[in-house]
Amino acid sequence: MATLGIDIGGSGVKGAPVDTARGELLAERYRVPTPQPSDVTSVVEAVAEVATQFDGVDRVGITFPGVVVDGVTRTAANVDKSWLDAPAAKLFAERLGKPVTVLNDADAAGVAEVAFGAGHDQRGLIMMLTFGTGIGSALFLDGVLIPNTELGHLELDGKDAELRASDRAREAEEMSWEKWAGRVEDYLRHVEMLFSPRLFIIGGGVSKKSDKFFPLIDIRTPMVPATLLNNAGIVGAAVTAEQAEGDPGAIQTDAAAAARA
Repeated sequence: MATLGIDIGGSGVKGAPVDTARGELLAERYRVPTPQPSDVTSVVEAVAEVATQFDGVDRVGITFPGVVVDGVTRTAANVDKSWLDAPAAKLFAERLGKPVTVLNDADAAGVAEVAFGAGHDQRGLIMMLTFGTGIGSALFLDGVLIPNTELGHLELDGKDAELRASDRAREAEEMSWEKWAGRVEDYLRHVEMLFSPRLFIIGGGVSKKSDKFFPLIDIRTPMVPATLLNNAGIVGAAVTAEQAEGDPGAIQTDAAAAARA
């Protein structure tokens, strides 16, 4: 039996069964647009549409773009406010008829990168940052996740950082790569000052274009693109669900242990 990973994003809900020992998709991922408005009922149905495309699945891991504590969604910055304090793991499990684990989307991407990608075997404090609809963050100390950091909401020039430096902001303001890279550099320097990480892993859809902006950013901390690209959330969600062993609210925070499973 396989573990299904589903990634709820600002523009799409996508999923696929995952080989959790190798960090690879077992089938071509299936994607549907994120409902607008992205209220609880509509998103649960979108997730169900993705899940029904795959047979032989016995557990599901689902990412969510916000803080998730014990399977409950505590924030909803980029989705409908009906998600505030929603019992997400319970709702998904009831709809899908299978054990479900829910975790923050950037945390899931980070779990995948630390287990199988750019953060593998990295010690000390490392940080995954995803630039997409917003800015997601995942912080790891010696391979162990410190969940729900939500560093995209740090203040930058009097605004939420993600309102100025996300990939959506780049597109909405039709910024050149040079101008956007300047904002990203300001943001990364602020995070450096606060955390002094050993490594930044840059993910999200824009990571596929790292050659366009990495050379324009001058910071002290080494910076590498994510290697799992847009599959990282799916893989991390599945790995976390398998480690949870059917407990809908549990989150396995040890990415190294996840990789050994």
